[in-house]
Amino acid sequence: MSDLAPLARFDGLIASGLQDVTYDPAALDSSGFWAVSADFEGRIVCARFSDVRREAVPPPVPGAWRGPAAGDWTSSLDRDAYTAGVRRIREHIAAGDVYQANLCRVLSAPLPGGGADVDALTSLLARGNPAPYAGTIRLPGHGVEIATASPELFLRRDGRTVESGPIKGTGRTEDDLLEKDHAENVMIVDLVRNDLGRVCATGSVSVPDLCVVEKHPGLVHLVSTVRGRLADGAGWPELFGAAFPPGSVTGAPKSSALRIIAELERGPRGPYCGAIGWVDADRGTASLAVGIRTFWIDRTGPAPLLRFGTGAGITWGSDPEREWDETELKASRLLAVASGMFEETGRDA
Repeated sequence: MSDLAPLARFDGLIASGLQDVTYDPAALDSSGFWAVSADFEGRIVCARFSDVRREAVPPPVPGAWRGPAAGDWTSSLDRDAYTAGVRRIREHIAAGDVYQANLCRVLSAPLPGGGADVDALTSLLARGNPAPYAGTIRLPGHGVEIATASPELFLRRDGRTVESGPIKGTGRTEDDLLEKDHAENVMIVDLVRNDLGRVCATGSVSVPDLCVVEKHPGLVHLVSTVRGRLADGAGWPELFGAAFPPGSVTGAPKSSALRIIAELERGPRGPYCGAIGWVDADRGTASLAVGIRTFWIDRTGPAPLLRFGTGAGITWGSDPEREWDETELKASRLLAVASGMFEETGRDA
């Protein structure tokens, strides 16, 4: 286990002085500043910190991060298994079981030396792949060591107003986006509207933005916004119960997509496709990202591993090879940063 002190870093803030840790999201309705990590499988870790101050992510310190070699990554699904999974999802769609499902794979590589600090990786990510919901949670005593460069908003709260920003549709440029991408985005927006509608006041859920093109390092996304006002009596447990796991990384209908994910994916996603961020219970504000473009350190085995997830949304219009290529596109720049190749060459390795 790492002996580094617990901390969290989000939105230009750094939190230290760990006070307590709980697995009950009801604590987020109490008081204090909390860092939150929720695994895709539902394990939620909420850590309250006493000292929160403004601090920019520091520049990388040479040698502070020793990442895996570029060729050391292995995938939970290889190309053949992944493309076969895409074809299987299309069979489920043809049978009427599901309209869309996300198929993901987890990449893993051994960490040299074992003493890696995810906060040092965060510095590299801030330089090589800046992202609107980037952050760090370092709780080695509780099995949470995460550095995220997430571009996607899962839940933002400001008092009783709650907002989600689902991403569906990815390409190298805007010209790469297909009709399939727009249809998929609209489908997931409808799912998120339904999720939030379960805990929001009747008639309060709206879609201020639909299929907006956002540019990110190395690629573009289609992003929409869904907003509502929480119903009286609804708090964080109800919000997680209604909206988790995020619809953009599951599929529609969500219950059917989750069964297909369990059938096709070889192992848990963990922090990948979960939720990562912060809650300021005193001010009634929060920002939780979808745990994509996310690294985490797994120390449960004989040697520590760095893990990273990548995936794609599968519809009837999906081409298996194109979907595999999308997972490669989403991963390539981030893996180059983590392996030190992007910093050295100034481009994807």
